[in-house]
Amino acid sequence: MKFQIRHEIRGRMRIHVIQSRMSFAQADTLQYYLEQCESVISAKIQNRTEDVTICYEGSKDAILEVLKAFSYEKTDVPDTYIKNSGREMNQHYWDQLVEQTFWHFGNKLFLPFSVRAVITAVKSVKYIWKGLQTLFQGKIEVPVLDATAIGVSIIRGDFATAGSVMYLLGIGETLEEWTHKKSVDDLARTMALNVGKVWLKSDGQEVLVSVNDISAGDEVVVHMGNVIPFDGEVSEGEAMVNQASLTGESLPIRKAEGNYVYAGTVLEEGELTILVKEVGGSSRFEKIVTMIEESEKLKSSLEGKAEHLADRLVPYTLGGTALTYLLTRNPTKALSVLMVDFSCALKLAMPISVLSAIREASLYHMTVKGGKYLEAVAEADTIVFDKTGTLTKAKPSVVEVVSFDGREPDELLRIAACMEEHFPHSMAKAVVQAAEEKGLAHEEMHSKVEYIVAHGISTTINGKRAVIGSSHFVFEDEKCTIPEGKEELFENLPVEYTHLYLAIENQLAAVICIEDPLREEAEAVITSLRKAGLSKIVMMTGDSERTAHAIAERVGVDEYYSEVLPEDKAAFVEKEKAAGRKVIMIGDGINDSPALSAADVGIAISDGAEIAREIADITISADDLYQIVTLKLISDALMKKISKNYKQIVGFNTGLIALGVAGVIQPATSALLHNTYTGDQLEKYAEFTDIRISDVFKKGSRRLSFFVKCISFLKIYANIIV
Repeated sequence: MKFQIRHEIRGRMRIHVIQSRMSFAQADTLQYYLEQCESVISAKIQNRTEDVTICYEGSKDAILEVLKAFSYEKTDVPDTYIKNSGREMNQHYWDQLVEQTFWHFGNKLFLPFSVRAVITAVKSVKYIWKGLQTLFQGKIEVPVLDATAIGVSIIRGDFATAGSVMYLLGIGETLEEWTHKKSVDDLARTMALNVGKVWLKSDGQEVLVSVNDISAGDEVVVHMGNVIPFDGEVSEGEAMVNQASLTGESLPIRKAEGNYVYAGTVLEEGELTILVKEVGGSSRFEKIVTMIEESEKLKSSLEGKAEHLADRLVPYTLGGTALTYLLTRNPTKALSVLMVDFSCALKLAMPISVLSAIREASLYHMTVKGGKYLEAVAEADTIVFDKTGTLTKAKPSVVEVVSFDGREPDELLRIAACMEEHFPHSMAKAVVQAAEEKGLAHEEMHSKVEYIVAHGISTTINGKRAVIGSSHFVFEDEKCTIPEGKEELFENLPVEYTHLYLAIENQLAAVICIEDPLREEAEAVITSLRKAGLSKIVMMTGDSERTAHAIAERVGVDEYYSEVLPEDKAAFVEKEKAAGRKVIMIGDGINDSPALSAADVGIAISDGAEIAREIADITISADDLYQIVTLKLISDALMKKISKNYKQIVGFNTGLIALGVAGVIQPATSALLHNTYTGDQLEKYAEFTDIRISDVFKKGSRRLSFFVKCISFLKIYANIIV
């Protein structure tokens, strides 16, 4: 790729790509390419100007080599990335806003009054008709107020005020539509598939391959706890599938041979072989968008209250207008009341507050699936932690393999990895990783693998039954025994490690000792959460009482429960909710999924099982538990900001009404001040842009300055939601 460096400082570079025109697809391709580069922190591409701003770490020369090596043709980008990027949609709405502003002020500058009056009258029909329809339905809501303000202005011959009101209403409608569409698409992308590899069925064997190698007509095997990666038909097996991501219904549905399954749904129990019908993810994305729009999952209750409050204030505004006219017989003063509409600020500022908070959370590598979950985090008083992979580090490691049947430890580790590689759990990943590091390659040596949640795995290897899992599963459920003469070895197993037991033909074959160290920040995070207002902090684990007690004492939780099953965690959450408490659940595994679903807010660790991430309302990265404290602080700040906005908006607009009734300001001035205040409210959430409304009052005529102000305001808004 050919380019010029336009500006650079340490760690940041702005370049201009030398080409005649950059399409949306090309911009997305370059964006994807740069995002895959480890040294690139962030990249922002302006396809119209062909400019690219790159923030990076490391040397400048390395970034230059990356850019020189780029080629649109050689970069393989997933179709779903380009289809769902949102770049074209954002440009469409931005163009629409600029066009509305240009025509409004252009008409004022270049058209005679008579022509403007006709245009304004024609445009007013839409708003007046909408207000009449609302009245016919027996409602007195915001459309009635808008229609009254426009209609009265036209009757009085004040076409300038009527035109300004319609312009501001049109801008508001476009902004609201853009905000909603962008928010829904962003949420859908966070819920979109993040599956890298799948099990391809080939010649009777399961082979782990990249999803990009799968085409329609292939058969893939999906094991319990995994996300179904493609739309297709079940060719073998029987399972219970959770389709909540598409239907909103959390109860699992039975799927068997001949049934159709959809990408993005989660296999909760059983195993399926699926004949792939569609490899593209666009249908999945569209289904999620439809589901979100129908359920209004984005909205917090406070956002809903803002809309209802705006509608409830309409009769008072109309009543105040009528009363003012009756008392003063001055239509100008009455119109000043009518021009102050609470709905614009209330309906626009509240969603922007929520969007700003969600965006802020994303900067800390947290994915929030809706505003109502931030509200729930702010209200929560109880938090429940899973231990493994949550309070302990997300990447446990195998320390030792103790042989009990005379085989070499590496051979036993190879067998264990062969069984464990099919299932998403941090302990299983540790075993598979240890085998890979030792170069213990293997072919599939077992029959069908059965996974028992929170217990272990069973299968048949060379005609012999093999099980691997917890002590309870191996010795109590499966009735396995310790080989004769090995009792002392068993009793002297190192107590500081978590133990995974492998048995063959009901005889203990090996104990795999896994180090699962506590996160360094765990104790400090618990203390910080307590200071942030969480009054009850609980730890739940499937580990033994001895291990659970030691961890609980170190981190300082209020309560802990050991040797619990998935249903026990969910039952505890339900019990706390029944007692009137607001509960946050944090986990990473299949066994945490019922509790994540039951809690007021489910938080999953990003490195955890796919089913946990799918069900959870919020996902945090596995790097640092302090993100939970940050999330709590962001949520609390959001609630305070919304409460403050209520008071400011109502207070300011009430003041405008008072000034209008007193005759201090004219109706057009009331409308201008009201809408300018709404713009200033939005500006408060644009801290991450370098544009300010106050900065654009430079040279030029008053009208041109106001035009520039509107364009700058739109630019700020675009930066907020994009």
